[in-house]
Amino acid sequence: MIDVNAVHKALQDLDIAVIDTLVNDYLAQGIPAETILNEGLIGAMSITGRQFKAKEVWVPDVLLAARNMHSGVAILKPILLEVQSSSRGVIVIGTVQGDIHDIGKNIVAVLMEGSGFEVIDLGVNVSTDGFLEAIEKHQPDVLGLSALLTTTMLEMKDVIASIRSNSRDKVPKLIVGGAPVTREFADEIGADGYGEDAIAGVEVTLQLLGK
Repeated sequence: MIDVNAVHKALQDLDIAVIDTLVNDYLAQGIPAETILNEGLIGAMSITGRQFKAKEVWVPDVLLAARNMHSGVAILKPILLEVQSSSRGVIVIGTVQGDIHDIGKNIVAVLMEGSGFEVIDLGVNVSTDGFLEAIEKHQPDVLGLSALLTTTMLEMKDVIASIRSNSRDKVPKLIVGGAPVTREFADEIGADGYGEDAIAGVEVTLQLLGK
């Protein structure tokens, strides 16, 4: 049985070995890797997310939890890939031009990988041309756009418009997220999906792809 509070405590530990030991202990107990991921790591990370929104923890705490979670996912990933006969799809993700924030994007990337997707992370300050080139090169099923500033979230509109008008190949599903982004804004700029946080981003991706 997964103790999400114990996992949450391990995500907050400065010693990365704590989460690694806990994940390995759950595996030794015969708990499926997918259960450890969903009920343990993702469940615990959602607690951190709620605490961050409530200003009970701060950016360094979220970064620490994300680092520890990434380590736990790395242990589970080979097992998850064995269970899943193939990748659930390819996702290209990046923070739009003018914005160098990547905390949320990085957490989304970790969760997507843990959920069985192949993730191509373009990093931060990605130009419209950068996204277009990535679509042509990788032929992703989903493109995720991130922004943390109200001034840069408008860049999402330009990226989406350019993709829809310039992509010679199949247009991927377009999802957006970030602190200032709302569902109304996502609808306004023509996005296919919106995630209010990293976990919601994974859920909407699965829904869009019918997984």
